[in-house]
Amino acid sequence: MENYPPISLAIIKKKAEQRNRRAKNKQNKNSFNLPSSNVKQITNNFGETLTRVDGNIPVDLPIRQGERFLFISYDQSKYSHGIHKYPAKFFPELPRWLLQRYSKKGDVILEPFAGSATTNIEALLHERHSVGVDVDPFARFLARVKTTPLNKSEIKDSTNELLNKVLSFQPSLVRQEDLPNFPYRDNWFEQDILLELAYLKQNILQLAVSQSIKDFYLVCFSSIIRAVSNADNNCTRTVIRKKLNKEIYPSMALTKFAENLLTFQARMIEFSEVCPPDITAEFPENNDARYINYPDAHFDLALTSPPYANAVDYPRTHQLELYWLGFVEGSLAPLKRQHVGTENVKAADYKELHSIDVPIADKVLTSIFEKDPRRAYIAYKYLDDMRLNMQEVYRTLKKGGKYVIVVGNNRIRNELFESWRYLMPLAEKIGYKIHTYFGSEIIKHFIKVPREQRINTDWVIVLEK
Repeated sequence: MENYPPISLAIIKKKAEQRNRRAKNKQNKNSFNLPSSNVKQITNNFGETLTRVDGNIPVDLPIRQGERFLFISYDQSKYSHGIHKYPAKFFPELPRWLLQRYSKKGDVILEPFAGSATTNIEALLHERHSVGVDVDPFARFLARVKTTPLNKSEIKDSTNELLNKVLSFQPSLVRQEDLPNFPYRDNWFEQDILLELAYLKQNILQLAVSQSIKDFYLVCFSSIIRAVSNADNNCTRTVIRKKLNKEIYPSMALTKFAENLLTFQARMIEFSEVCPPDITAEFPENNDARYINYPDAHFDLALTSPPYANAVDYPRTHQLELYWLGFVEGSLAPLKRQHVGTENVKAADYKELHSIDVPIADKVLTSIFEKDPRRAYIAYKYLDDMRLNMQEVYRTLKKGGKYVIVVGNNRIRNELFESWRYLMPLAEKIGYKIHTYFGSEIIKHFIKVPREQRINTDWVIVLEK
């Protein structure tokens, strides 16, 4: 077992360079000052007219209420945006544009569903202070890492030290008692991979570097966990599919870690070099989108893309990362229950039909209830949680400040659930004015399918206090 497969650092470096070169080539199509020619009218396969914008969106782009846009992103891997996969991410150009349109340098921005910190990164780069709220400990950890500039020489020196440790791996260097214990661990991971992951984590924690650099390496470590597990790489839920015949082999965790380490190091150094001094991004503990522990009239702008109703199950998506990073032990249920859009509900909650006092929403909730009372309650709870969120944002927003919500539709028991249509009247009941609203096409759905089956538009609602 000591004759472990050899690892070629030259091949790993070449792969990392190729990944970053491809990302750079895409970004070179974009710039911070594109001419107006990047905006044009197009017609899709259904004969519908859309406004297509390639790359950066002009700050003064005209918006007609209800208009639909197709925004083409080139910057999803730029700077720290491209560190670690995260489901349903914002593409950077959209919050960048909205920040520039509705705030100014020095303003304080609230992101009540911070996720992987796309809004907060863009706020930093454009000299706005920001606060990111998220109930998920993994999201907060990832967000802090992605918004923390690092010392270039320290990160380069310690990266070389880690790469040498990767090349020195032997299974005998890891004891069985060094392996973490969590539910179904040995189903999720092969024994070789368990040893490699434990070895990598050990060596990261033993580095004589600042905590911010250790945390960056732990994110690099986290970024490979799904890929080297037996779970399907491309499913938002963490599941093992035997028919997938996923190939897992000794040294896989070591080589993937080294490749991501070099790829992400380059992106993090670039971010650190352009990150302005004296601009802050906070990700406080013990905050929730429904209960924001900040004073009244504190924020100049709020900007977010909340979960969908019937949402991505984020704890289940990141369960292996949560276990390896030590954020949870045992059942995920307590964490799941904290999330807006959770499916973790009790039978007693959905014995009766609940209404939200918005006629168009209540009509859909009734139709869902007739087919599936549980799903009807999940949809109701989502709207009620979003109502609480909008109330809290209203309280913490300065008078005249905007709350921009980018929200998608979905189908629940074959009923079209148009969240944006229900959130606007709820917002008006709270006291907001509807400043404008418009559609942002989802590119992956920009294909020819029957109209009744399409849910291909996110809606951007701009509310004003």
